[in-house]
Amino acid sequence: MKNLGQMLKQAQKMQADMQAAQERLAEAEVTGQAGGGMVEAVVSGKGELRKVRIDPALVSGEDVEVLEDLIVAAVNDGRQKAEAMASEEMSKVTGGLELPPGINLPF
Repeated sequence: MKNLGQMLKQAQKMQADMQAAQERLAEAEVTGQAGGGMVEAVVSGKGELRKVRIDPALVSGEDVEVLEDLIVAAVNDGRQKAEAMASEEMSKVTGGLELPPGINLPF
């Protein structure tokens, strides 16, 4: 029974650590870029788009398709960085414990 008590304490600590990590991720931001930094997308650690910055030089042109493609590329870059940051945070909480396929935390 002593081991069971220890396991419960460890599980409670891991749960608290995971909650804290999720809160840090919700507040953290990464910036994705495209077009050599002419388009930037600021994404939260949970993958939510927060802000888009566009170099004014892009807006003066008539090629809207290029601008649209750059925005998509910047958002995707930001989301990839957010996923990497989330994975790193969660591995700190789980102590590098490999989760079964299909279980992605915190999403």
